[in-house]
Amino acid sequence: MAEILSQDEIDKLLAALTSGEVNPDELKEEEKAKRVRTYDFRRPNKFSKEQINSFEIIYDNFARTVATFLSAQLRISVQVSVISVEQLTYEEFVRSLPDPSVLVVFSMNPLQGNGILEMQPSVVFSIIERLFGGYGGFIVGNRALTEIERTIVGRVSQQMLDIFREVWATNITEINPQVELIESNPQFAQIVSPSEMVILISLATKIGRTEGITHFCLPYIVLEPVLDRLSAHYWFAKDIKGEDPEQRRFLQQQIESTSIPIRVVLGRTSITVQDLLAIQVGDVVPVDRRIDHDIDVYIGNRRKFVARPGRRSNRLAVQITGFVGKEGCSIEL
Repeated sequence: MAEILSQDEIDKLLAALTSGEVNPDELKEEEKAKRVRTYDFRRPNKFSKEQINSFEIIYDNFARTVATFLSAQLRISVQVSVISVEQLTYEEFVRSLPDPSVLVVFSMNPLQGNGILEMQPSVVFSIIERLFGGYGGFIVGNRALTEIERTIVGRVSQQMLDIFREVWATNITEINPQVELIESNPQFAQIVSPSEMVILISLATKIGRTEGITHFCLPYIVLEPVLDRLSAHYWFAKDIKGEDPEQRRFLQQQIESTSIPIRVVLGRTSITVQDLLAIQVGDVVPVDRRIDHDIDVYIGNRRKFVARPGRRSNRLAVQITGFVGKEGCSIEL
């Protein structure tokens, strides 16, 4: 809401104009200077502030997910966080890269064009060393990848792009990113013209004690068909429409494909090491549970059901007879 002047303020302003304390021309120049902005036509800003903020939110989710994935794959603590999201020309991006680099060029079907996943050598060689059973702290000089290393990087990159696909499917649109090639010379990875604007997402990556930067370079010309979906208005309108069938199907697929460990505990007992070493085929080890008593069924590390042992065809099986309540007591079905 515009500010409304009081009668006293209006009188003071008129008095200042009459006495010459305030120059109307200077006020006009100041107001004009506030409206005029410098614009470089050789480096136009094609991404709005709102779209850049949306990219930051989306890749913050990606960073958390990919950190969990790499931690599980490498068996070491991995931290990934968004450093910056900025727009620049593709030439500026290429000039900022060392030679050799690790540039993974990937397609973004059904979007027309390619993007680049660039990882610093310290990150790449740490991943490779961990996957081959090393500690991940070996210092390797800046060199090109061998054929075996290229294969490993291609597989890990594709798994990261699968996470990239899931994040985009949830927030923007369905895409199917696929690794096209791995290039070491930035000059040979010309996915767009040098003057084309790109969005550059920089991710700080820490694997154990090794630190480095991972970049996603996405050209404006590739993202142009879906840029209207990178606004708060689109997200709010999507929420107002109600449940998204595609998102529901995606979540259902994720839940149905999740593996859950199930353990059945027949009973417990304690024996000496001497007795354990003397066990032979056919020996009987008594446990603390009678044959006509229920046994415990664990989902993960929680006792959830009670059951009776038996057979189904030629397989050992259990029949669920009840579930365990919050207080730990069993409730028969």
